Amino acid sequence: MNPMSLLAAFFVMGSQAAATPQPVFDVHVHLHRGETSAREYSARLEATGQRVSGYGAMWFGGPNHALQGKPDEIRANNDALIALAREHPGMLPVATVHPYDGEAALTELERVAAAGVKVLKIHPHTQRFDPDDARVLALVRRAGDVGIVVLMDNANVLPGDSQKLFNLALAAPRTQFIFAHLGGFDFRFWNILKAARTAEGLFGDNIYFDISAIVALVADSPLEEEFVWTIRNVGVDHVLLGSDYPQYSLEQNVDALDRLGLEDAEKAMISHENARKLFRLDDPS
Repeated sequence: MNPMSLLAAFFVMGSQAAATPQPVFDVHVHLHRGETSAREYSARLEATGQRVSGYGAMWFGGPNHALQGKPDEIRANNDALIALAREHPGMLPVATVHPYDGEAALTELERVAAAGVKVLKIHPHTQRFDPDDARVLALVRRAGDVGIVVLMDNANVLPGDSQKLFNLALAAPRTQFIFAHLGGFDFRFWNILKAARTAEGLFGDNIYFDISAIVALVADSPLEEEFVWTIRNVGVDHVLLGSDYPQYSLEQNVDALDRLGLEDAEKAMISHENARKLFRLDDPS
């Protein structure tokens, strides 16, 4: 089979074999090597029979991709990913900027939004920025203005990770956020959202999570029941599934989700429906 058609063959409308009864949108895929990584990801889907409705693809990751002060390089890589998405059905391009580039970052954000990009990924740990910085707040507020969802790492590698992200979301209520990995092994913090929703005028309900990688680590562990409790407290309608490929595979995450003991309707929301609504996947624009 032509590598360009591998992913299309495993889309919902064309797949005969499936690992799960519902389609999956993989919100967290790293394509560190562009086209080569996209082909490898598609081949993995073919090998495992995993059915997908699409995936969110990002090009950067790791300490070599901090890229502060390199707006031209960031722009070129964003353009390469946007072009790649045109060749791969279902790929949702996830652009990036560096918040500390100030006006250059805001300009690039607006440019990719005009090109149809729906998601921006920024990573406090690998890009080496502080979420408390005023330039970060300016960037995420502008993202809300132009209708871009902001995906941020939340594995709690850095001290105060979840607390800082919570405060950032409170300060930018018009922006939709996805905090990746649901706080890692510090996921307990996010149960605060159940209380925050009771405070009038405090919380705009603009926080979503992906459970990429962490679900594979928690399933079948002593933490499993508390993790499910947390998913329900933050809101099943605000949780997305991802793989964190290539560090973890999609089937690892799907299998782990199936083992959590969630209801079928809850799994369907996490696997696909929430992404469809948040990313407006029925909207051709």
